[in-house]
Amino acid sequence: MMRFKDQVVVITGAAQGIGQRVAERAAEEGARLVLVDRAELIHEVVAGLTEQGMEAIAVQADLETWEGAEDVMARTVEYFGRIDVLINNVGGAINFKPFTEFAESEIAAEITRSLMPTLWCCRAALPTMVEQGGGVIVNVSSAATRGIHRIPYSAAKGGVNAMTASLAFEYAEHGIRVVATAPGGTEAPPRKISRGTPEPRNETEQAWFQAHIDQTKQSCLMERYGTLDEMAAPILFLASSDANYITGSVLPVAGGDQG
Repeated sequence: MMRFKDQVVVITGAAQGIGQRVAERAAEEGARLVLVDRAELIHEVVAGLTEQGMEAIAVQADLETWEGAEDVMARTVEYFGRIDVLINNVGGAINFKPFTEFAESEIAAEITRSLMPTLWCCRAALPTMVEQGGGVIVNVSSAATRGIHRIPYSAAKGGVNAMTASLAFEYAEHGIRVVATAPGGTEAPPRKISRGTPEPRNETEQAWFQAHIDQTKQSCLMERYGTLDEMAAPILFLASSDANYITGSVLPVAGGDQG
């Protein structure tokens, strides 16, 4: 399939995990890629793709800021002239513990990490999509909107879901689709760069961490984590013309856990 032939696809958080796998598969389908991450590792990912003859550029940016998101979209338009697809993949829980154990700064960090990059990037990309008369935004949410020991993260991803529905409503008249997936637990290689999750300091903290893993598996009808390909495929389906009559929807991708 070449569903993205000559389309400009921006993928955030593309240095590893789901974002990297989405990038690899989109490249195989002809996408012209802008891969974004704040880690230098993004340059290695792009180098690996370009060595295979695929078209991709790397942009290092802090998408937790308005300025970072604006810079990414401006550089995309400067280089490629348009933005056909934006895949907002940045996010990820940092702390895993009962809500009453979260400090103010930790709550703020979770919201900043898992809501604001999607909000900023949508705001930065939409003017270009409106001007060109169409586009697709795929937000990566989470089945953890119904989960334990990561309540601030759940709140952030709930915000992503609400944003998806409202943006779809507001921008349909401009030919823009806005959709989301809600991944569950995902089997992935060890992270090359940590999300900043602290190591458990005692048995209580270890039990808190283990509890969220147990709950994730118990909530999944298939009783297992998904693979990177099982997460990437629905994202690319929603981004493609195969999903032209779908907007405003959040697709659970969690083995039966509806989130």
